[in-house]
Amino acid sequence: MNLHQFRFVQEAARRNLNLTETAKALHTSQPGVSKAIIELEEELGVDIFARHGKRLKRITEPGQHVLKSIDLILREVNNLKRIGEQYSAQDSGTLSIATTHTQARYVLPEKVAALRLAYPKVNISLHQGAPDQVARMLIDEVAEIGIATESLASYAELVTLPCYEWQHMLVLPTDHPLAQRDRITLEDVAKEPLITYHPSFTGRTKIDQAFATRKLEPRIALEAIDSDVIKTYVRLGMGVGIAAEMAVRDVQEEGSKSGLVIRPAGQLFGINVARVAFKRSAYLRNFVYTFAELLSDRLTRNLIVKAMEGHVSDYEL
Repeated sequence: MNLHQFRFVQEAARRNLNLTETAKALHTSQPGVSKAIIELEEELGVDIFARHGKRLKRITEPGQHVLKSIDLILREVNNLKRIGEQYSAQDSGTLSIATTHTQARYVLPEKVAALRLAYPKVNISLHQGAPDQVARMLIDEVAEIGIATESLASYAELVTLPCYEWQHMLVLPTDHPLAQRDRITLEDVAKEPLITYHPSFTGRTKIDQAFATRKLEPRIALEAIDSDVIKTYVRLGMGVGIAAEMAVRDVQEEGSKSGLVIRPAGQLFGINVARVAFKRSAYLRNFVYTFAELLSDRLTRNLIVKAMEGHVSDYEL
């Protein structure tokens, strides 16, 4: 048996048992993939896949166990490669980061710049997507570290740790009646047309839960994934914005010039927690630990090592 056979079996499972797609993904021929899988099955003495003619139909029960072992073996092979990279060139390489638009635009720039200052030979590959896509990129080893508020803690394949807390802010035109109030209630907000995030982004679940708990039905006028889009439509008078606090710092800095005012909404929608995530059992290079430490002073190398070994499940912010 060999690593090529393992990769063919793993990729076939990922590609819904489509050997043509498997061959394309691995830059080889479909007959070659089929032959290698059959040879591995003969060597193991079990059928990994049930077939109908030449087509794979499903993964057999012993095949499920084989796939788990293959995943473990190939993960450790990748770890060996990273160890080699780590010790042959400790201050160079590529750090792949998976994150959401809000994190990439408003949180990470200073952290990435600081990492580049500490490791000038390290290149940064930034992958943006929805929280579920961030998790999938970590699982598929497209990225080494992920940062998001939603979803990451739901995946058993990932080790996640809380990074920092943040709250939503109400974004209002300067002449809006709510901008003149000292106290704004959830009922007040529910009466307004709202401009906020798409349901899977930037703490939107907290917003929906808050309204549902009070049996209120908000009037969502527009949904977006980009905080700047939210602010633009608020300026046009389309409604009241609900945005992440890190995305409205420019409004606070510009003051009246921005045409907007912001009000804290943590008391209405609760506090959100951004999380950092790694693939379980992955080998992390020195600059990955350094980047995590730059994200939060609570994230130390020692804490991450313990979490990756299964000795830390979480900690209090």
